[in-house]
Amino acid sequence: MSTPTEKAYCFISGKNWKLSLAEITSYLDARDSKFEVVDFSRSFFVIRSRVPLDPAVIDDLGGTLKIAEAAGFVPTEEVVKAFFEKDKEAKKQLKFEFPLDVLAEKMPRAESGKAVFGVSVYWEDPTLRQAARLAQRYLGSALKDELKKQGKKARFMGFPRDRKNPQLTPVEVLKQGLVDSHSEILLCIGTDRTAIGATVAAHNPFEFQKRDIEKPAQRKIFAIPPRLAKIMVNLTSCTPGKAFLDPFCGVGTILQEALLAKAKVIGLDINRWCVEAAKRNLDWIRQEYSLRDADYTVLQGDARDMMRKIHGGIDCIATEPDLGPALREVPTAPYAQKIVDDLKPLFEDFLSESHQVLRERGYLAVVTPYIRVRSGKPVTMGLRRVAETIGFRAVNSFCETAFVESATDFPLRDMTAFVDVDEHHKIGREISIFEKMS
Repeated sequence: MSTPTEKAYCFISGKNWKLSLAEITSYLDARDSKFEVVDFSRSFFVIRSRVPLDPAVIDDLGGTLKIAEAAGFVPTEEVVKAFFEKDKEAKKQLKFEFPLDVLAEKMPRAESGKAVFGVSVYWEDPTLRQAARLAQRYLGSALKDELKKQGKKARFMGFPRDRKNPQLTPVEVLKQGLVDSHSEILLCIGTDRTAIGATVAAHNPFEFQKRDIEKPAQRKIFAIPPRLAKIMVNLTSCTPGKAFLDPFCGVGTILQEALLAKAKVIGLDINRWCVEAAKRNLDWIRQEYSLRDADYTVLQGDARDMMRKIHGGIDCIATEPDLGPALREVPTAPYAQKIVDDLKPLFEDFLSESHQVLRERGYLAVVTPYIRVRSGKPVTMGLRRVAETIGFRAVNSFCETAFVESATDFPLRDMTAFVDVDEHHKIGREISIFEKMS
């Protein structure tokens, strides 16, 4: 439970929950936030903070869909009894244990007609999906009764019949104005306890879409999504004022997200067209987001010989080098291995140069190819041994995070690389994080 001086928040993760959690913890650690992860699952994380978090933090994150401020907790076994085992007495008891009066008080009265509110339910145990549907309908009815007691007319927002999960999308939440009115209630069913609270922030996908399709210079074949670019910037512990470098900058997608993080941005690319394209895109970002003090430079140069252009003083590097040729079909393992072997010298030279230009304790996030093959087991590059020989340390994102004692057996504690790949992709991304130690 939170103390009076602490707040607990539920973060709803995007499709890659491991990356989402790593990004959140990296972001908070970089800002010296005093926090603890008290629950985690594939769909949500509960984080306890000693100081209130600004809901606007969601705009700085690429892998978070919603943030709710927890108003209370109940034992999950009671939720299971009420909605999985359909215990009527347990359901009655929950009506008293859920802080429905507190949640309803924050919802405003409608100026005319009825106000709209919604309920979304997330869970850790997949067997609870049907129970979650029952919980969603129950909470909607119970909240409507509580609002009526407080003299507020309200309409419960339902779902289309074919919706797989009882959850509102961020777009629905934003369009209905449920964030400003504290009118989306989240129920997050964890292993031991269940959190309930009101949504205080929702991810706006239209901003990422704008930065993707409206930027003046495009390079679709080799493009990294802005969402993932934002995550990579945060994985380097980038904060305002830090010197940030992307030595394979392409058209500047990662640079754009670093500029929005108010870093001092430097881009490098061997292709002159890319250099000019990145400059145009950064000029557009500066104007589009009114970044008056934006500090950015894009240079033509070879990432394998960075010292000719970059003379040290870099705090953060995030980049996606060449991942190999576009594949029309899933390759054989030998062919995939040849792709990786051909790329290794480029990556090794780049790592060596990165070590030279990074400040001590600076961070590097780098994408390497993750190639699906016909035999099943993917072919990857694995840079850890080379990086450690050069003088880097592989960052174990979760080993260094403040988890509660019950998470000591967390299976991801030794994880130093994250895979991001869609089902239809033949070459995906493996993201590794390194820290310069010497």
